[in-house]
Amino acid sequence: MKRLAVLAVVFLAVGCGNPLAGGGEGGATGDIIIGASDVGESLLLAQIYAGALRDAGATNVTVRPPVGSREVVVKALQDKSLSVVPDYSGNLLRYFDKDTTATTSQEVYAQLRRKVPPGFEVLDQAPAEDKDLLVVGPQLASTGVKTFSDLGPRCRELVFGGPGQWSSRWKDKIKALYGCEFKEIRTTDTGGPVTVAALKSGDVQVADLFSTSSTIAANGFVPLADDKNMFPAQHIVPLVARGTLSPSEVAALNRVSAALTTEQLTRFNVEFTEEKRNPLDIAEDFLARA
Repeated sequence: MKRLAVLAVVFLAVGCGNPLAGGGEGGATGDIIIGASDVGESLLLAQIYAGALRDAGATNVTVRPPVGSREVVVKALQDKSLSVVPDYSGNLLRYFDKDTTATTSQEVYAQLRRKVPPGFEVLDQAPAEDKDLLVVGPQLASTGVKTFSDLGPRCRELVFGGPGQWSSRWKDKIKALYGCEFKEIRTTDTGGPVTVAALKSGDVQVADLFSTSSTIAANGFVPLADDKNMFPAQHIVPLVARGTLSPSEVAALNRVSAALTTEQLTRFNVEFTEEKRNPLDIAEDFLARA
């Protein structure tokens, strides 16, 4: 309930309405409409983008409430009812190219720039990354399990907890790369409280969480190094409707990306989810230091 209350404050602060209902034609009127998903991190990034654009001289910037799935966001960018959205390099590449095998930061970003359709523009990616991680409790980590390669020979002893799509996406991949076959795979949730509780209680010994999750440090969980790059890179990247931003506005967002690190993004998530700070204040503080 507290999270919902915070989100309600965000919506009141940044405006209301459906960006797909018209009235926000960025390319036609010069308005800059920034979209976000319903994840707190996306809302924070949208506020940071808005503040950077205003600092660059834009006077017509609006952050809209969450707009839905990537399919909805892409449609809104196509008709320019949205101008820019924060996204993740690996997921965005897979959306535009389902057959990609790129995993490293450089490969993913280079392919993404080639695969993005006409009418879109991908700006500079940030060092900041929010990707899947396998994490374990401190007891297992203390036995020498620090990497996915360390985990591989132990998997038959261990219960895994993660999202429902784990088996279809990663079960065969982790077996091929690391020789890992878990004793049991349990569906918990997608990096949320059910997964955290299961790992904390010992019901599972290995879990799939996200790299900027505030719950990792809060619970003493230990992230494992993906030493053969099973999970694709997921750097923060602005996806823009081509023609809706001026060169100086593009440069402003590129400066934001250059300054944004994974450590900062993790801290923002702690401030938002744990400390209940207003995302507008978080964005303002970051931009003052960037």
